[in-house]
Amino acid sequence: MAIIAHVDHGKTTLVDALLKQSHVFAAHEQVGELIMDSNVLEREKGITILAKNTSIRYHGVKINIIDTPGHADFGGEVERVLGMAEGCLLLVDALEGPMPQTRVVLRQALELGLTPIIVVNKIDRVNARPAETVEATHDLLLELAKNADQLSAPVIYTNARAGTATVDLRHPGTTLEPLLDALLTYIPAPLGDAEGSLQLLVSNLDHDNHIGRLAIGRITRGTVRPGQEVVRYSEAGIGPRQRITALLTVEALQRRPAESASAGEIVYIAGLPDIAVGDTVADAEQPEPLPRLEVSEPTLRMQFSVNQSPFAGREATTSSTSRQLRARLERELQTNVALRVADGATADIFEVSGRGELHLAILIETMRREGYEFEVSRPAVITREVDGERLEPVEECIIDCSLDAVGAITEALGSRGAQLQTMRTDAGSGARLTYLAPTRALIGLRSLILTLTRGTGVMSTRLVRWERWRQLPPRTRNGVLTASQTGMAVAYGLQGVQERGQPFIGPGTQVYEGMIIGLNRRGGDIDVNATKQKQKTNMRASTEDATVKLVPPRQLSLEESLDFIEDDELVEVTPKTIRMRKRVLDAGERIKQRKRELSASA
Repeated sequence: MAIIAHVDHGKTTLVDALLKQSHVFAAHEQVGELIMDSNVLEREKGITILAKNTSIRYHGVKINIIDTPGHADFGGEVERVLGMAEGCLLLVDALEGPMPQTRVVLRQALELGLTPIIVVNKIDRVNARPAETVEATHDLLLELAKNADQLSAPVIYTNARAGTATVDLRHPGTTLEPLLDALLTYIPAPLGDAEGSLQLLVSNLDHDNHIGRLAIGRITRGTVRPGQEVVRYSEAGIGPRQRITALLTVEALQRRPAESASAGEIVYIAGLPDIAVGDTVADAEQPEPLPRLEVSEPTLRMQFSVNQSPFAGREATTSSTSRQLRARLERELQTNVALRVADGATADIFEVSGRGELHLAILIETMRREGYEFEVSRPAVITREVDGERLEPVEECIIDCSLDAVGAITEALGSRGAQLQTMRTDAGSGARLTYLAPTRALIGLRSLILTLTRGTGVMSTRLVRWERWRQLPPRTRNGVLTASQTGMAVAYGLQGVQERGQPFIGPGTQVYEGMIIGLNRRGGDIDVNATKQKQKTNMRASTEDATVKLVPPRQLSLEESLDFIEDDELVEVTPKTIRMRKRVLDAGERIKQRKRELSASA
């Protein structure tokens, strides 16, 4: 069964509680929290990024559990693993109720025929409203259900952090046994002919240092054994015969070798070095392919290019030539099914498309930590041409914030051309704003919401439709302050920077000509010499011993940098530093280029 829910509704915490109550850990083991979020970025950002599977045993029955991401940008991870499940736990926060990603993933699960169980989590929250949450979830099921059986989903109330569940709020639970009993009662056992010819759809890939590439998938039909001869069905068609060298199954958090596995089991198989997500592993004697995985198309595109700044190569620990970047992006395509990579205008540029800003930012951060350095452009929305009309994606944006932040958020969304649909308040001085806005209007909005709400605001989006391209209010960003000299920034030089605007760097920072070091107070760009030293003379001045006072620089994150830059600017990403720069570093050449553009437009 798959656990599906919106981000931060408690999926991974519930898996923790299920694993602990199944006694899969020894009494002396210190396993901590968020056990399934093993990725470093997942722990840092507090969200699940990759879909993972584990298993528990209850009353002699093995239950395979798939933990899925809750963020809409990682919907591709959910789409590729739902086919391995027979049922799903629809996890809903008792206070927030169904959210955008809940609707997106539930629709996919019901279309696949999965049996749902409604789990109302966090019933211990202040101002929790479980009755209203159940009613709203039933309305959602009524809208999305594909058959009558899906409408009779049972309701379980849980406190995942405490590890309790109950079917009646009048009788508090003490363990998760009511939830486990519901799993065995309502979710059917896997169907499949264990005696038929083998069919296995690959839903994920992994790597083992000893046995090589591992293909992960559920056996749809037949039985698989080590040493068995199989063929691979890919997009190119049927491949040659290959032999399975290893077969593993999952018990709790451990992979264990198995002599055989039959229909319904989720397995890891080795021996197929060219296998890819979406391929079918079939019996060599009677090969029959399964339908390939279908995932939604990307909505945002950005350019990845080789780092050509004056500081290129200083921090990279991995070769970052165009050939190496291409190999790394192609390797990402093997597991990141929602990603697309195409050649750019030159051999050093790659067009990378993804589900959203966070989807691409996670890829950039992962590559940066692996030692690569490169440059990326500002994200651009992907459009469609239908009947001669240009269409763009439109998203529903839901923002939860405090009442005192509503004014600032309304102003920020209005200036981006978003349309307010509904506004709801609760007894706890909270508000929920629902907007409709084109995807391009939401680029960089998440970090802005955190700033406006002092870190307490929560924003979630989902793609709802494609609409005709329309004009949005123009961006009103001021000009930037760029370094005019290469060298080390000093306090005396930065004093001139802060006189003209807001600095992005502090003393001791290495800068180069054309690097963005601050935000101008007015429109238009200004070149500033941040390396300027105080002149040494024999003349004494009354201000000779005055201390230079600098304001703290504004530190921009990767997501903020991607939103900040314009089309003529780039973000330089290295293992240690994130810098912003002009595409054309020479100030004189930028002026000539601007004049050519003005004369061409005239």
